[in-house]
Amino acid sequence: MKKIEREAVMEALREHAPRAQHVAELCGRMKISKKRKDEVLDALDELVKLGMVTEMPGLRFRIRRQRPMPTLDAIQRPPVSKVRGVMNRNPKGFAFLTPEEGGEDVFIPPRFQGAALHGDRVEILAKPSPKGREGKVVQVLERRPSRFTATLEKRGKRAWLTPDDPRLPDRIELIGDVPKGKTRDMAVIATMKRFPQDTDDMPGAEVVDILGVQGMTAVEVMKIKIREGVVEEFDERVLAEARDVPDEVPEEDKVGRRDLRDLDLCTIDPEDARDHDDAIYCERTKSGWRVVVAIADVAHYVRPGTAIDASALERGCSIYLPDRAIPMLPRELSSHLASLIPDTDRLCMGVEINVTRRGKVRSAQLFEGVMRSRAKLTYRGVARALGLTDKVRSQPEAEKRRENLEQLKELAMVLRKKRHDRGALELDLPEPKVILDQHGVEPIDVQRSKADPGVKVAYQMVEEMMLLANETVAAELKKRDVPAIYRIHGKPDEKKIMNFSQLAAALGHDLSVDDARDPKELTSFLKRIEGSDEADVLQYLLLRSMQQAVYGIDSETGHFGLATKDYLHFTSPIRRYPDLAVHRVLKKVLRGEPIDAVTLRPHLASIAARSSQLERRAFVVERDVVNLYRAILMRDRVGEDFDGRIASVDRYGVRVAFDDPYVEALIPLEALDDDYYELDELGIRLVGARTAQIYELGERIQVELEDVNIAGREIRALPTTLDQRKTQRRTKTRGRGRDRGPKGKDDSRKGGSGKGGSRRNRSDAGKRARGASKGGKGKGGKKSGGTRKRRSRTKR
Repeated sequence: MKKIEREAVMEALREHAPRAQHVAELCGRMKISKKRKDEVLDALDELVKLGMVTEMPGLRFRIRRQRPMPTLDAIQRPPVSKVRGVMNRNPKGFAFLTPEEGGEDVFIPPRFQGAALHGDRVEILAKPSPKGREGKVVQVLERRPSRFTATLEKRGKRAWLTPDDPRLPDRIELIGDVPKGKTRDMAVIATMKRFPQDTDDMPGAEVVDILGVQGMTAVEVMKIKIREGVVEEFDERVLAEARDVPDEVPEEDKVGRRDLRDLDLCTIDPEDARDHDDAIYCERTKSGWRVVVAIADVAHYVRPGTAIDASALERGCSIYLPDRAIPMLPRELSSHLASLIPDTDRLCMGVEINVTRRGKVRSAQLFEGVMRSRAKLTYRGVARALGLTDKVRSQPEAEKRRENLEQLKELAMVLRKKRHDRGALELDLPEPKVILDQHGVEPIDVQRSKADPGVKVAYQMVEEMMLLANETVAAELKKRDVPAIYRIHGKPDEKKIMNFSQLAAALGHDLSVDDARDPKELTSFLKRIEGSDEADVLQYLLLRSMQQAVYGIDSETGHFGLATKDYLHFTSPIRRYPDLAVHRVLKKVLRGEPIDAVTLRPHLASIAARSSQLERRAFVVERDVVNLYRAILMRDRVGEDFDGRIASVDRYGVRVAFDDPYVEALIPLEALDDDYYELDELGIRLVGARTAQIYELGERIQVELEDVNIAGREIRALPTTLDQRKTQRRTKTRGRGRDRGPKGKDDSRKGGSGKGGSRRNRSDAGKRARGASKGGKGKGGKKSGGTRKRRSRTKR
């Protein structure tokens, strides 16, 4: 039998170039039997490796288009600038680059990404565009981490890898042999061996390990960590330096520092805290209060140029998972020498602040100190000592300090009122709390986080002191015109604020556009809606309209969410790198050392940009792991009914937050097959074109759990009940607000606190059967009546 030549395959492809052709179609054009399809595929594989043919999804191939990259002249219109940073690709194909020197992200369309992959450090040419800056990759400076997880796919003699990360190419060539043993339903770890050299190049990788069975909790968590480049273990160089750290503070290190060892400084943390990086002392004075905030002097031990410092910068911050924390620093530091444990000398960076009865800072002094924590108090113990709750056990150490704690509470409430009066926003959205089994491995429940009201006040007491310290340090460094890393939260985008004003009116709560721009009026609005059915939804929509808080060297923008002009992070150097960088600058100021602002400013800008990026990475990891646990919890409950509230509505469908357990499920648009549904102009409801049935943000609904996708961390459901409303809506203010239109009016996860995500909380009137095809069923029972028929529709 004559061998199938590559040129014959090329000739068949050229006949209908540039259209892609299926391998079966090629067999027909070459007048050979489809039984020889594998031989054709072998020839096509060789052509792909030679760069002459491009493989498309579904066994389709086409002649490689020798499309030249767009010339510089095509995009170069002044001003054009070179920008460097890490390219973050979206699964939809476009990408963004976060500039290393700081500033706004740059948009990179698919046609301008060249040979770069998600996570590569690249250089781009950036130019202005109507929606911000747009760029083109001109050079790949450093490749992304080579490790990734994937599924090994086989078809006949052919094998390839499908990455779990949708931001990578959907197919990667397998280099080397197929691993021996069982690979079906197994996740593998692969290493990239051949990176693409131009836009159409297919990368290649080899399998280095079998990760485990798809869907197992540990395997799925590991996949998320590898996807985001999170390495939990410290390398040997870091551990070696950590082992060299002394067990106690040497006497010579205490010389020249302010001695606070006679002061009754105490740490206040959760009961299970291992790292204690802040201690507080407060006393009443004739004119107000004197407060001392002492922060662990991490910068004394983590010096620039060391392996520990490089590792800390690479991590950016600690990551908190339901079963453990991934620390920024080795335990030898974070839980020992840099932790303010009781009755032990520790080095600290401190700020002493005198505050008037009205909460105004009268004077402040920054210093390097040596301290000795007098007690390790807990939030619960403090709340019990102050009589704020009787639902927790008392703590003797806290009971002995009731008088000082009362003074601390008085100051905190004054500061809190002043902050609210100036317009600081406080979005009280529930967060999912994962409850694990006795072994700390598998989820047994997911609840809305509910703090005891008294314990919540204890948290607020510490939070106010951290905010006070952060603002004071920021103001001092700004006054001295010293470069620093600030926590920046800009004003909301005008269009988003206008949209939020319309959404609020549509949900029955008027807020003029002018008031929506004013932090004070926004705070008043949040107080007005407190306790209403729409409160959680509106808080979530407001959060979505806000800019994301970031790190930067701009000292003028301030923090919109906290309604303050001066703000930075100073109080948590154990778990946040920007705090560590601020400590280093502050040390130079306190010691009178010369500061070369010209070189320091770009250095801090680079750290700020990288820290913002790593903070977002930590948030994604924490969110995805929680959603993974949610999916694992629900996989054995398919077929059950759940009550909930519509948490979001978009062109893909409806998301429902269950009352119990606290998980979210998607009702895909195509599953709503009783009508043709379209998203309204405000984007808060889906309206049926024929029946006028409505799915509205915040409405109660009952759903049946239909499917759980562990790898995708996706829970899907179908509606079982609807409100008994058609074209006529309820005659409450919500409807009237829609008819007449608007009347005319965070720090990243925790409102900017030095101590610290947020999720949305959503829950029938009359019930309507989902359709005649659905038979009766008990809770968790099987459906009767045959297969449910659905029709697809274009998503709008």
